[in-house]
Amino acid sequence: MTQAANDPGAGDTLGELTHWFFDDYLSRYVSVVSGTRQEGPEFILDYWACPLHVSSPRMNRWLSQPRDVVGMLTGTQARLRRAGYTHTVVADSRVAVFHPGGAAIEVVWSRRAGQTEIERLAVHFQVVRTGVGWRAIAIQELDTAARSLDEVWPIHRGQDRDRAAAAPHAGGIRATGRSGS
Repeated sequence: MTQAANDPGAGDTLGELTHWFFDDYLSRYVSVVSGTRQEGPEFILDYWACPLHVSSPRMNRWLSQPRDVVGMLTGTQARLRRAGYTHTVVADSRVAVFHPGGAAIEVVWSRRAGQTEIERLAVHFQVVRTGVGWRAIAIQELDTAARSLDEVWPIHRGQDRDRAAAAPHAGGIRATGRSGS
């Protein structure tokens, strides 16, 4: 599912951003990391900003130097190559355009070696338009077995907000304050 703000230019931004992420970034990422494209990990600086904040259950840190950002990809690339990585299947995705210079992209993707799943991740990218194009400025990721973003982060489903506070899972929140009634 894809969403855009109620803004006449949001559709254009949505199309541009969707192309940048799924056709350009993901395609290049897969080909470099799988080894079908002979290019070093420095390519990631065309997509990830520096500084970059990265958060998962295993880490929460700022990558403040380009070498740190490249180093993160180098570690991921080595791990995936050892596992025989060939491609990524996007199980679910959502793009939210906040304004012409800011958006969020969420995906559930399955990284694979042939038909075998190596890992499944839910990832949230906070992205901004810079002078040199779109860049991710923050990445949140979570290992998951879910097929959909709604399974991972049910907070995004309005009808489940109250239930999300009661169920222990990633993305659960407790609503506070008064209702609008």
